[in-house]
Amino acid sequence: MSVCQSKEVSQFCLEGKFIEFVIKDGYKLKGLLLGTYDGEYYIKLAKNLRYAFDLRLQPGTWLQVVGEKKCDRKGGKVAFKAERVMAATANTSAPTHPQPPKTKATILMCQKSDCMKRGGKTLCQALEAALSDRGLEDQVTIKATGCMKNCKAGPNIVMPDKTRYSRIQADQVPLLMDKHFARHNREEQHPAISQPHLNEAFAKVSAI
Repeated sequence: MSVCQSKEVSQFCLEGKFIEFVIKDGYKLKGLLLGTYDGEYYIKLAKNLRYAFDLRLQPGTWLQVVGEKKCDRKGGKVAFKAERVMAATANTSAPTHPQPPKTKATILMCQKSDCMKRGGKTLCQALEAALSDRGLEDQVTIKATGCMKNCKAGPNIVMPDKTRYSRIQADQVPLLMDKHFARHNREEQHPAISQPHLNEAFAKVSAI
């Protein structure tokens, strides 16, 4: 049985800004430094590339470098050796900055036994279905909470704007969604619904 190799070899492709050449003994071109959004990389140039490179290459020039990557599993070091170096454009080669995740709006829902007995489970399912129908799963989440101290008026929920509702039933969820997550298509489907009707539809408690 052969002994496992201590180095892993694979192909790589990096794109970024040329920083500078790495020169040995004052005149021998060995490699270059490439700046990417992940950091700076030293890339050794294959011999055929060393003689073909124009040393007048300006720092900041966008390059695409393709070659061989060796990972030393024992020492934890990674070595890059370029086999091809090509010009690239900033528009296509610049890695995009990751966008920060958007904060989801949260609907708080009491999960204690009194609220569950009064239709809390069915209400939760109706809320999830309504969010799905409106394509809001990535924008709104439902979070279970402890007792909201209004057990006899359950189920109890709190909408993202801190408005609390009691005695909400599953068939009232569409109106509740339209009120707090109004969308043009939903308004067209319910043209006759007005604010007074919405206020009558829910047992609304003052905002927290």
